[in-house]
Amino acid sequence: MFIEIVKSKIHRVTVTEANLNYIGSITIDQDLLDAANMIPNEKVTIVNNNNGERFETYIIKGERGSGVVCLNGAAARKVQPGDIIIIMSFALMDFEEAKLFTPAIIFPDTATNRLTDINR
Repeated sequence: MFIEIVKSKIHRVTVTEANLNYIGSITIDQDLLDAANMIPNEKVTIVNNNNGERFETYIIKGERGSGVVCLNGAAARKVQPGDIIIIMSFALMDFEEAKLFTPAIIFPDTATNRLTDINR
Protein backbone atom coordinates (compact mmCIF):
# COMPACT_ATOMS: atom_id res chain seq x y z
CA MET A 1 0.00 0.00 0.00
CA PHE A 2 1.21 3.52 -0.81
CA ILE A 3 0.22 6.67 1.02
CA GLU A 4 0.81 10.35 0.25
CA ILE A 5 2.80 12.24 2.88
CA VAL A 6 4.39 15.67 3.24
CA LYS A 7 7.85 15.57 1.62
CA SER A 8 8.84 19.22 1.99
CA LYS A 9 7.44 22.39 3.52
CA ILE A 10 8.38 26.05 3.44
CA HIS A 11 6.49 27.31 6.47
CA ARG A 12 5.31 30.94 6.54
CA VAL A 13 7.08 32.76 3.74
CA THR A 14 6.06 36.20 2.43
CA VAL A 15 4.77 36.71 -1.11
CA THR A 16 7.03 39.30 -2.76
CA GLU A 17 5.23 39.54 -6.12
CA ALA A 18 2.09 38.48 -7.98
CA ASN A 19 2.46 38.49 -11.77
CA LEU A 20 -0.86 37.82 -13.52
CA ASN A 21 0.64 38.07 -17.01
CA TYR A 22 3.16 35.25 -16.61
CA ILE A 23 2.54 31.66 -17.68
CA GLY A 24 1.58 30.23 -14.28
CA SER A 25 3.60 28.74 -11.42
CA ILE A 26 5.43 29.98 -8.34
CA THR A 27 8.95 31.41 -8.50
CA ILE A 28 10.94 30.58 -5.35
CA ASP A 29 14.45 31.65 -4.30
CA GLN A 30 16.89 28.80 -5.06
CA ASP A 31 18.24 28.92 -1.48
CA LEU A 32 14.76 28.10 -0.15
CA LEU A 33 14.31 25.32 -2.70
CA ASP A 34 17.63 23.72 -1.75
CA ALA A 35 16.91 23.90 1.97
CA ALA A 36 13.41 22.46 1.53
CA ASN A 37 14.54 19.69 -0.84
CA MET A 38 12.31 21.00 -3.64
CA ILE A 39 13.10 21.24 -7.36
CA PRO A 40 11.90 23.20 -10.40
CA ASN A 41 8.71 21.80 -11.99
CA GLU A 42 7.73 20.02 -8.75
CA LYS A 43 4.02 20.23 -7.98
CA VAL A 44 3.24 22.17 -4.80
CA THR A 45 0.21 23.03 -2.71
CA ILE A 46 0.01 26.64 -1.54
CA VAL A 47 -1.93 27.73 1.56
CA ASN A 48 -2.52 31.46 1.99
CA ASN A 49 -2.69 32.33 5.70
CA ASN A 50 -4.17 35.76 4.96
CA ASN A 51 -7.27 34.69 3.02
CA GLY A 52 -7.57 30.91 3.41
CA GLU A 53 -6.99 30.10 -0.28
CA ARG A 54 -5.54 26.67 -1.09
CA PHE A 55 -4.31 25.88 -4.60
CA GLU A 56 -1.75 23.88 -6.57
CA THR A 57 0.90 24.95 -9.06
CA TYR A 58 4.49 24.08 -9.97
CA ILE A 59 7.89 25.55 -9.06
CA ILE A 60 10.12 27.83 -11.12
CA LYS A 61 13.65 28.43 -9.79
CA GLY A 62 14.19 32.01 -8.59
CA GLU A 63 17.42 33.92 -8.19
CA ARG A 64 19.54 32.56 -5.35
CA GLY A 65 19.57 34.86 -2.29
CA SER A 66 16.86 37.15 -3.68
CA GLY A 67 14.11 36.10 -1.25
CA VAL A 68 11.69 36.01 -4.20
CA VAL A 69 8.36 34.26 -3.79
CA CYS A 70 6.25 35.24 -6.80
CA LEU A 71 2.91 33.74 -7.76
CA ASN A 72 2.46 33.79 -11.54
CA GLY A 73 -0.49 33.50 -13.91
CA ALA A 74 -3.90 32.61 -12.51
CA ALA A 75 -2.37 31.87 -9.08
CA ALA A 76 -1.55 35.59 -8.81
CA ARG A 77 -5.27 36.18 -8.23
CA LYS A 78 -5.11 34.09 -5.05
CA VAL A 79 -2.50 36.24 -3.24
CA GLN A 80 -1.34 39.79 -2.63
CA PRO A 81 2.28 40.84 -2.09
CA GLY A 82 2.85 40.74 1.66
CA ASP A 83 0.60 37.70 2.21
CA ILE A 84 2.06 34.89 4.33
CA ILE A 85 1.88 31.48 2.64
CA ILE A 86 2.89 27.89 3.29
CA ILE A 87 4.34 25.88 0.40
CA MET A 88 4.13 22.07 0.59
CA SER A 89 5.09 19.18 -1.64
CA PHE A 90 4.06 15.58 -1.16
CA ALA A 91 5.42 12.12 -2.06
CA LEU A 92 3.93 8.67 -2.46
CA MET A 93 5.61 6.13 -0.23
CA ASP A 94 5.19 2.61 0.92
CA PHE A 95 3.36 2.63 4.26
CA GLU A 96 6.31 1.20 6.20
CA GLU A 97 8.81 3.56 4.51
CA ALA A 98 6.56 6.52 5.32
CA LYS A 99 6.69 5.68 9.03
CA LEU A 100 10.45 6.33 8.99
CA PHE A 101 10.52 9.31 6.63
CA THR A 102 11.27 12.81 7.96
CA PRO A 103 10.14 15.71 5.76
CA ALA A 104 12.34 18.74 5.09
CA ILE A 105 10.62 21.65 6.86
CA ILE A 106 12.11 25.14 6.80
CA PHE A 107 11.11 28.31 8.65
CA PRO A 108 12.24 31.44 6.75
CA ASP A 109 12.23 34.88 8.32
CA THR A 110 8.97 36.39 7.01
CA ALA A 111 10.54 39.86 6.76
CA THR A 112 13.31 38.76 4.37
CA ASN A 113 12.40 35.21 3.24
CA ARG A 114 15.89 34.15 4.36
CA LEU A 115 16.51 30.96 6.31
CA THR A 116 16.39 31.03 10.08
CA ASP A 117 15.74 27.39 11.02
CA ILE A 118 15.72 24.03 9.26
CA ASN A 119 14.11 20.83 10.58
CA ARG A 120 15.25 17.67 8.78
